[in-house]
Amino acid sequence: MPGIVVVGAQWGDEGKGKATDQFGQDVDYVVKFNGGNNAGHTVVIDGEKFAFHLLPAGVLTPGVTPIIGNGVVVDLEVLFAEIADIEARGKDASSLRISANAHLIPSYNRIMDQATERYLGDRQLGTTGRGIGPTYSDKMNRVGLRVQDLFDESILRQKVRGALDQKNGVLTKILGAGAVDPDAVADELLSYAERVRPMVIDCSLVLNNALDAGKTVLFEAGQATMLDIDHGTYPFVTSSNPTAGGACTGTGVGPTRIDSVIGVAKAYTTRVGEGPFPTELTDATGERLRAEGGEFGVTTGRPRRCGWHDAVVTRYAARVNGLTDLVLTKLDVLTGHEEIPICVAYDVDGERTDEMPLTQTGFHHATPIYEVMPGWAEDITGAREFSDLPRPARDYVERIEELAGCRVSAIGVGAGREATIVRHRLLG
Repeated sequence: MPGIVVVGAQWGDEGKGKATDQFGQDVDYVVKFNGGNNAGHTVVIDGEKFAFHLLPAGVLTPGVTPIIGNGVVVDLEVLFAEIADIEARGKDASSLRISANAHLIPSYNRIMDQATERYLGDRQLGTTGRGIGPTYSDKMNRVGLRVQDLFDESILRQKVRGALDQKNGVLTKILGAGAVDPDAVADELLSYAERVRPMVIDCSLVLNNALDAGKTVLFEAGQATMLDIDHGTYPFVTSSNPTAGGACTGTGVGPTRIDSVIGVAKAYTTRVGEGPFPTELTDATGERLRAEGGEFGVTTGRPRRCGWHDAVVTRYAARVNGLTDLVLTKLDVLTGHEEIPICVAYDVDGERTDEMPLTQTGFHHATPIYEVMPGWAEDITGAREFSDLPRPARDYVERIEELAGCRVSAIGVGAGREATIVRHRLLG
């Protein structure tokens, strides 16, 4: 199985980093194909915690080539800060490669992002303010800056000036911010050129050659299905395609090269930022899930909104991505709850729907219809076989599997690499 895609099956923060890191021990390439440093993932190795925002999880695994694909937007300051951090902790990042076609996040897009959110007031989208959306907008408007532009100073300066001709008017006359000096922006970007040069590749060529040679390539999504610009809870979404199709457009690898698509979902559900969340718990139970699950954003530190597992969302993710397998994470966080509800359908204005409502208005009006499962009190963090789990925990997993219409192939019962129950091999 040379081509494997790993995606989030909810609103993000499902534990994709841990899953990717585990798979990364058995693959040759790990490729990030969308997003930027507006999200993060945490990997725990031998008790040491690493938080990544731009670096693919595979950067920590010897023998793996980590690649930032063309679908990613790159903040060079953040990238080199992450590299410096892991190198200071004795890890080697010299194998990192970056697509020449990946777009750069210039400083003026961070300013645009933050000023726009302030301007929106009560209508804020809850962005991280890191310039992701404006950079993707520039990409679509054909005024973006790409990694390859770092190696042609004349072109880079011309593009920066062209972009700021319009943006400075918006910043000063509409958003109430100061004008940005195009030469200062270009100088900052060019200061990274020689450090970036050894990393730059033709991503499509490298990956297709690798697949032709029988190498295993793991495609790693940032964010998750319900934040997809096309298939998520628009407009409360990210600016890219973190669904499985984005792996193709974000790397230059065709869909016929993908052999499996693995969705990662929590045993419960979380969301960061604004937007509808049918199973959200705003009571003491929600606070308990947040505290016991450590539900605070890797990138922003924001507390995550918490709720019961939403099987409608998981089933939708299975369909949109064509999931072949599910990885269910943080099952251990549910230990100690006497009863554990699962959302199996929605009530939308008095009518039951078992699938995602057709319209965003319908989803805003959706209230969960729950099926209540018995909980368990036993500590499951030491379980390594499915049979080690107490019967109620096994029943819970099997019910999620049934509702999703997709097999649960691995179960996370703790933070470390080793704290995983494998029911079906995901590689080979």
